[in-house]
Amino acid sequence: MPGRPETPPVAADLIIALPAGIVLIERANYPYGWALPGGFVDIGEPVPEAARREAREETGLVVSLQGLLGCYSAPDRDPRGHCVSLVYVATASGEPVGGDDARHAAIHPLDRLPALAFDHALILDDYVRFYLRGLPVPCR
Repeated sequence: MPGRPETPPVAADLIIALPAGIVLIERANYPYGWALPGGFVDIGEPVPEAARREAREETGLVVSLQGLLGCYSAPDRDPRGHCVSLVYVATASGEPVGGDDARHAAIHPLDRLPALAFDHALILDDYVRFYLRGLPVPCR
């Protein structure tokens, strides 16, 4: 569409909470490392549907979205460029299996997390400090 402003891409990421911890994926593509499952929203796709799709593709899990943790939009949060992420909290059952662009998927206890890509350490800090205590998460 002519004259349409350029805006950053939108992503949907998830904190999938299981009894033993949260699900992380080891990324097969740049930027490498461990991260929350998630990815870009397709044109015409509602963001919650993108979150469910990305969870299925990257972990093999069918998730139930419990709520929106927050919106993360710092221009430097993704080394590939400015990207806005809506982060959902979800539950699921079963064992995660890496798929799509996830080399591996695994459950990690919150007190023993690996180094994380993007701003996912900040997101998980917000999850523990605010969401689990029923407090509003700051806008980021």
